[in-house]
Amino acid sequence: MTALTSAPLANLISRLFAEADAATSPALQSFTDEERATLNSSKTQYRELYGRLKDLWLPVSPDTGRLLYMLARSLQARHIVEFGMSFGLSTLHLGAALRDEGGGRVISTEFEPSKVQRARAHVSEAGLEDLIEIREGDALETLSRDLPEQIDLLVLDGAKALYADILDLVEARLRPGAWIVADDADKSPEYIERIHNDAAYLSVPFAEDIELSMKMA
Repeated sequence: MTALTSAPLANLISRLFAEADAATSPALQSFTDEERATLNSSKTQYRELYGRLKDLWLPVSPDTGRLLYMLARSLQARHIVEFGMSFGLSTLHLGAALRDEGGGRVISTEFEPSKVQRARAHVSEAGLEDLIEIREGDALETLSRDLPEQIDLLVLDGAKALYADILDLVEARLRPGAWIVADDADKSPEYIERIHNDAAYLSVPFAEDIELSMKMA
């Protein structure tokens, strides 16, 4: 048995995915496709977009959650940074991996206060408070300081327009062999261009919407 497949976490994750599937947001109907695309690609208006969608979970898929767990375990990760926590489903998978590897720290970020409150409750219910640090606020500020000397795994799942900027913030700390998992990376062409044209990374698309990259040196 692992932390991911046993109580209390297994039941909690199952329940939260069900809640996420059932969640709706009235704000979705207030966007035109063009407006949403504009906000999604903006480096200055992303807070408006995600603030209006604060009722939506925007979680990783169950398969992506398991992928994060497996990558963290295979790396024997000790230090993980996550951009975009939402209600914390991906974070719980990462915390479970650290629990099963004997410890470490996940630094996760979220700027929407109501989501931070719910995520903290989920982390507490899972019994993972000792492994997960939640930084509330804009990740361009919260991830600009007090990072571990070496980062084993970087998860990008926040505002897509900021993926390349977040990579710039933490890049010097990524150890050789570190993995980067970028969810919905197709919505961040700047990041795709950046990661594909840098000889320090080997990168491949994975599944339908993930860019999986390794820091080579």
